[in-house]
Amino acid sequence: MGPLFLISTRPSVSSNAIWRCWTRAGERLASVKFSRFKTISPVKTVWLSFAAKAVVTVPPAHAVRRCIFSAVSDVFIVSAVRTPSGRSRGGLSELHPADLGAVVLREAVERAGVPPEAVDDVILGCVLQIGSQSANVARNAWLSAGLPESVPAVTVDRQCGSSQQAISFAAQGVAAGAYDIVVAGGVEVLSLITLNSAWELGPQLGFRLPWDGEGWRERYGGEEMHQFHAGEEIARRWQVTRADMEALALDSHARAAAAWDDGRFAEEVVSVGDAGQDECVRRDLTAEKLAAQSPLREGYRLTGGVSSKLADGAAALVLASGDAVKRHGLTPLARIHTAVAAGSDPVLMLTGPIPATAKVLDRAGLGVGDIDLFECNEAFASVVLAWARETGVPLERTNVNGGAIALGHALGATGARIMTTLVHELRRQGGRYGLQTICEGGGLANATIVEAV
Repeated sequence: MGPLFLISTRPSVSSNAIWRCWTRAGERLASVKFSRFKTISPVKTVWLSFAAKAVVTVPPAHAVRRCIFSAVSDVFIVSAVRTPSGRSRGGLSELHPADLGAVVLREAVERAGVPPEAVDDVILGCVLQIGSQSANVARNAWLSAGLPESVPAVTVDRQCGSSQQAISFAAQGVAAGAYDIVVAGGVEVLSLITLNSAWELGPQLGFRLPWDGEGWRERYGGEEMHQFHAGEEIARRWQVTRADMEALALDSHARAAAAWDDGRFAEEVVSVGDAGQDECVRRDLTAEKLAAQSPLREGYRLTGGVSSKLADGAAALVLASGDAVKRHGLTPLARIHTAVAAGSDPVLMLTGPIPATAKVLDRAGLGVGDIDLFECNEAFASVVLAWARETGVPLERTNVNGGAIALGHALGATGARIMTTLVHELRRQGGRYGLQTICEGGGLANATIVEAV
């Protein structure tokens, strides 16, 4: 990399902010050898950069981005809340998605203590944007909550990582100075809008499928694009046995049940009517019951028992800048340390958490040993086991309160549901760093590191 210059076109970035940025940059780069100088102190780094206009050689661009991001615009999570996960035809199944989303939006804003009119934007994830989840469900949920019409909202779709991406978009906006306060999260009611319905209904209406365009077929042919196929192929390639997956599934249910019994979910869950606890947790599950289940398809290792439970749910977090925290007297729970997205084989589809985890750790300058808690979405047990083998992440520090096999997978809400649990558990344990990642249709993944404060 060549010479480093800091140029700001934002009047709101004061000289003090720039000084803090370069001071922190100097602290992080103090042990680096520069082109014209040996190791120098942070103060000299700042002085040389501003007064003497020294030309310095610095580490890779992502290291500079990281220190500038954290120095100028910390992004704090000031509230995080979720509904219970409702099972199919369970306690949340008849709620309109906008009304379910309204519950967490209202609760998140109230818990944060921010004036609703001070919110700059609302960003929600939702995967199946048809029927009652179409026409910008984020906006409809905000208004259904009785919150100010002056606040805008947008709905995003990065498949199962939609709400984690919503949080990343919100954090990027705060870091860039475009936002002071954002509400981010997601909602999905799979009891009403069933899995894959957005594209399966297409041919009935005379529409083409997402993967039958000429360019796609030329590149990938007629390969099957389906979660079941991907989850099974991962098990085959990583030599994950059915017994391995059933052990993880049994542990997921046991951890989730224990979390409820110990009151670990008490702070993060808001009841909705009679639904007060996650409805997909099976306390009576045994290894024998799992072993007796039929495979999802003939010859498969995958069964319903080692797969995430389709669920209804919503979750929301309020993100705020450091200035907003001071101005409104907010109490931070954590800060967004680093967030990335990654792509992988779209046919294998669900391996994205492997490169995403490597990418976010590299960008954060951290290693697996620095992370106190991990969350990897349990789309299928094979996904988590392959990810753990490739990354070296210990399973005893992963999904410690259960995962989607037990807690349910409400598609567009899951990323925010996971982050809500991660933030609260990190604080409960007195840890510092938490990392979450989630596989997504199309060969995608998000990975985010949060830091307790």
